[in-house]
Amino acid sequence: MKTDKVDEILKQWQRERPDLDSSPMGIIGRIGRLSTYLERGVNDGLAQFDLTRWSFDVLATLRRAGAPYRLSPNELLQSLMITSGTMTNRIDHLERAGLVERGHNPDDRRSVLISLTASGLELVEKAVAAHVANEHRLLAELGEADREQLAGLLRQLLVRFES
Repeated sequence: MKTDKVDEILKQWQRERPDLDSSPMGIIGRIGRLSTYLERGVNDGLAQFDLTRWSFDVLATLRRAGAPYRLSPNELLQSLMITSGTMTNRIDHLERAGLVERGHNPDDRRSVLISLTASGLELVEKAVAAHVANEHRLLAELGEADREQLAGLLRQLLVRFES
């Protein structure tokens, strides 16, 4: 079996502190390292559309909401797990780029809805297809059964944190 950098770290801890069960470091360390590599791979794939992970996430969240492709800032916040200040900055950036627009909520004139523009919809339609293909490439090392097993294990852990 091949080893990785985390294996080296675990061996060092085993040597230095054999009294500790450092096995959780293996899981959390690998998830952290993979997160860095996968984030880089995703950003590289989105660069051809002049998008970053965060800008794609906002556009994709609006797109998957279905027609008319609009959500309140609060609905975007809940989906993207970011602060309201961060969301405002992201919406401002995407609005300046002509990809989203703010409009009054027809049900409540005091609130705003964020909508994809025609340009934003066209861009996200192209980007999402390339993004999914890129994610398949990033996970190509794993067979279908392994991907399903990994997804199930990660879901099990994530549900605990999200509940």
